[in-house]
Amino acid sequence: MILKGYNLKINILSTIKDTSLASFFPRFFSKSNFRFNIQKLSYLPRWIIVFLDSMVLVLAFCFTYLIFKGTGLDYIITPHVFAFIGSFFLVNLFFFWLFRTYSGIIRHSSYIDAVKLLFSQMAVLVFFLFFNFLFELLYKEKMFLNTALFINIVFSFCGLFLYRVIVKQTFELFFSESNDNKLTRTVIYGTDANAISVANALKFESPSRFKIVGFVDRNSQHASKRILDLPILILKKKLPGLMRSVGAEGVIMADKSLSKEEQLIIVDQCLEYNYRVYMVPLISDWENQKEISQKIKNIQIEDLLERSPIVLDSKSITKQLKDKTILITGAAGSIGSEIVRQVLRFEPKMVIVVDQAETPLHHLCLEMEGINTNTKIHTVITDVRNKAALNKVFKLYRPQMIYHAAAYKHVPLMEENPSQAILTNVEGTKNLADLACKYEVEKFVMVSTDKAVNPSNVMGASKRIAEKYVQSLQLKSRNENKLYATKFITTRFGNVLGSNGSVVPLFTKQIAEGGPVTITHPDIIRYFMTIPEACQLVLEAGAMGNGGEIYIFDMGKPVKIIDLARKMIRLAGFNPDIDIKIKIVGLRPGEKLYEELLNDTSKTLPTYHDKITIAQEIQEEFETLHTDIIELIGIASFFDNDDIVLKMKKIVPEFKSMNSTFEVLDRQLF
Repeated sequence: MILKGYNLKINILSTIKDTSLASFFPRFFSKSNFRFNIQKLSYLPRWIIVFLDSMVLVLAFCFTYLIFKGTGLDYIITPHVFAFIGSFFLVNLFFFWLFRTYSGIIRHSSYIDAVKLLFSQMAVLVFFLFFNFLFELLYKEKMFLNTALFINIVFSFCGLFLYRVIVKQTFELFFSESNDNKLTRTVIYGTDANAISVANALKFESPSRFKIVGFVDRNSQHASKRILDLPILILKKKLPGLMRSVGAEGVIMADKSLSKEEQLIIVDQCLEYNYRVYMVPLISDWENQKEISQKIKNIQIEDLLERSPIVLDSKSITKQLKDKTILITGAAGSIGSEIVRQVLRFEPKMVIVVDQAETPLHHLCLEMEGINTNTKIHTVITDVRNKAALNKVFKLYRPQMIYHAAAYKHVPLMEENPSQAILTNVEGTKNLADLACKYEVEKFVMVSTDKAVNPSNVMGASKRIAEKYVQSLQLKSRNENKLYATKFITTRFGNVLGSNGSVVPLFTKQIAEGGPVTITHPDIIRYFMTIPEACQLVLEAGAMGNGGEIYIFDMGKPVKIIDLARKMIRLAGFNPDIDIKIKIVGLRPGEKLYEELLNDTSKTLPTYHDKITIAQEIQEEFETLHTDIIELIGIASFFDNDDIVLKMKKIVPEFKSMNSTFEVLDRQLF
């Protein structure tokens, strides 16, 4: 039971060390030790609350007795006055215990506490009315006046409830007044149960962050009404105008009926006028309702993706992964590490995490140690280029499923180092795929990129060659009618928000440093998805794939990078081009203005998931492609960039370099 009181702040240890009584007493009885500090009060024992409730009962009893005494009537008729009074208070205490009226926190009292008090007092009334009836039957006289008892019970209930209300309101008034200058004046968008629950949670949050000044309602039927003694503000025009009228600095989005498009409109309006926007999950998403207020967060850039979140089939994934041995390459990267986290939720027998980056892999291991799981986790530091080392891993652990996320992905770096792109993205994939066939792995899921579609750079072309190779292996096994052939599956998606080296962390860093935020071109657009969504797609593809498919993901509308930069600047509380400059630096080598998800000659097939489709690419015969790739890897070993890229263009005819020194090679081919 929380009830604020006196805080003595007695530091016994420090005063005992001082042997001088002259110094001890002035310190002990100092003003600082005896000052009243309501903010530092803690819980009082329940017996104190019972004592306070008993004092209320005494006052109510005395008040009732005096009222009836003044009218010339006797409350207590029986000569056994003390026996009745004693039994009256004992019965009250019994029903206090039975209904646990003392167990609630007074400053958080609600109608539940009022109901408990009402039940306890009604039980006392019924008990003594029945007792009085029996007493009259046995002794031909009443023990007390029934009317007086009823009035006594009314006074008792009113007193018990009233002092709780006073304590509750005192605390709310004290904290709201003492913290008003520090709190963010905020409106809650919504008037449903979700919004009311959020307001209640924020009212008791400690330390408080928000001062709620009203609820925003899109409908007009609630005009002039109030919720939790706060006004309902009718939204007639734009939200910023309404917020300005009540002096609000921010808005908490708590209306579960809002569509994604409506949310984006509101966010854009608020950011334009530098109002803060906060998001809160729905009640059904709260794991612990005691921590509701902690769920409220500043709106993140991923909340502004112009599409609905993807819901995937966890049952099929569970069937695919449970009690299996899973190998994940590139496990220390942003995509690979998230695949590890999500795979562990489906209770595989064993997970082998493979990466050549020591420190990130060590960090992942430390994280995995904190996860409560029965899955065995083995860490392997090796490079996918090293086939002998990979062979030892396959021989030792015999993986049943592979998620291949290891790759070099940065376009400008690979444009300068094409040999590294070939040795890792092509040879590394070939090593894994060949070993998967040798050791009869059930499924091989490759993480690819939209840059492999009509590639304009070395990185995208290297990933397209890797795609072609795993598809050719699938075609070969199908032609040979192998019963236990590995099923090769490819997932292809766009940019991932928050991944290592992606644009969002770069913009965040540039904004924190005061700018400028660098954009390669004002018209450049990209598709975006979150890391968890990307990894869910990989798991879903592994579950639904039968081999040879390239799965592409409906990522919604493409995002203009300059608009993304402006939103991030506003989310940070700055004005674009005023507080933080946006600088156009020009397209990087190999960079397109826009990315594609399908080749010009490709078609798509639907799947059972409306957000996932299959790209129908032309599959090449294994023998010819295998010979070309062996030759390409051999050329890459001599590190002659022009020879490497020229061979890549022959393997991938649609590879046309853009904004690159390799554009001259395209002219040589035609």
